[in-house]
Amino acid sequence: MLEKEYIYFVGAGGIGMSALARYFNQSGKQVAGYDRSTTVLTKRLQTEGISITDFDEADAVPHPYRNKERTLVVYTPAIPENSPMLTYFKEEGFECLKRAEVLGLLSREMKTIAVAGTHGKTTVSSMIAYLLKSNGIKVNALLGGISRDFGTNLVLDVGAKIMVTEADEYDRSFLQLYPDQLVVTSIDPDHLDIYEDEEDLRNTYSQLIGQINEGGVFVTKPSILSALRDSSKVRNRTYAIDGPAFIQAKRLRVEEGNYVFDYESEACKIEDVICGLPGLHNVENALAAITIAHENGIEPNEIKKSIGSFTGVKRRFDVHLKKEDIIYIDDYAHHPEEIKMLLASVRELYPGKEITTIFQPHLYSRTRDFGAEFAKELSVSDDLILLEIYPAREEAIEGISSIWLSKQIGKKGVSVCEKHQLINILKTKNVEVLLTVGAGDIDTMIDPIIEFYKDPE
Repeated sequence: MLEKEYIYFVGAGGIGMSALARYFNQSGKQVAGYDRSTTVLTKRLQTEGISITDFDEADAVPHPYRNKERTLVVYTPAIPENSPMLTYFKEEGFECLKRAEVLGLLSREMKTIAVAGTHGKTTVSSMIAYLLKSNGIKVNALLGGISRDFGTNLVLDVGAKIMVTEADEYDRSFLQLYPDQLVVTSIDPDHLDIYEDEEDLRNTYSQLIGQINEGGVFVTKPSILSALRDSSKVRNRTYAIDGPAFIQAKRLRVEEGNYVFDYESEACKIEDVICGLPGLHNVENALAAITIAHENGIEPNEIKKSIGSFTGVKRRFDVHLKKEDIIYIDDYAHHPEEIKMLLASVRELYPGKEITTIFQPHLYSRTRDFGAEFAKELSVSDDLILLEIYPAREEAIEGISSIWLSKQIGKKGVSVCEKHQLINILKTKNVEVLLTVGAGDIDTMIDPIIEFYKDPE
């Protein structure tokens, strides 16, 4: 399958799909694809020589990719089953694989470090890739976001024998992976359109742990380890910033706006580690990444140097403006727990300032399933603007909308608007700290917001 000369991506513009497309393109394959939207990612694919169409029809497939003997089709579950292009490939007998299946095949060719969890996957996998690469270890990494340090969602080293990848729980995709080292950062409920209930979710994570190769390592929090089925064939390593765990952050404190702590385990001690990312959850992320780095033979002093220079991932607490009169931060948070952590971090950094949050809900089903939780966490913001729900792969659900969510919040002054109305609404507000939050296309508003606050009318 992977030896085929031509690879066509249906849904090429997603962060995970684009990383795979770029991987194969840089590996010498002929790559093309389709995505319904023109985005920064699809434009980048095109600049790298990958032909991308936005027409979902068989006639849009370039002629060389119509040879089923020489072409592999890779698609994302976000593509509707009735997609004319995907239907053409399947009816004509092309080899069609989901992104997760391709990722699973690639992972079996290398030592695989996988990061799973409802939150934190991209930050931890980016940290791990950065720690390895900055210390001379060749690595291939497929990331779920644009690393600030690498400037890309793909790291590709010729001759690499290690692969770092995110293990996505959506569609049970991570069950295609058989990792050597696995980190699970959180198991908060999500994707309840896929999982029957929390027990089903936990059982699926337990299945993934059972797929760790013998002699491997499982790194997670004590509460997660106790909630999942244990695997006796691997070494379990728990981490915590407080309470009993194999790995701990001791003497945790804030110095010059950064968290500083001592990393301590039975195997390793590193004093005065600086974590430059905001939020206690990023100290936890650093504990997990440091543990994997040490497992791969990096010396403690080198780990300390590298973690201190790690700058994070775009759209994860991205500070775009930091002036006396306005602070503007963009973040990918799209789950209630992520919003809770984001707002807590902002309150910690900017006490006394009023927070205005612009939130774009992602998926009708997630908005419905976690309506009460979203309402609770969003109500912490001093002022709130809701954009319409970003549907992604879903059809609308009757009765579920951003107006419905605003009623769940039950707070006076909550605005609901379309993206094109947003700047006009901001003109009416005296904003001190502004947040844009969500996993849809709210990031297309970043530049207009920056321009408005640089030169308000």
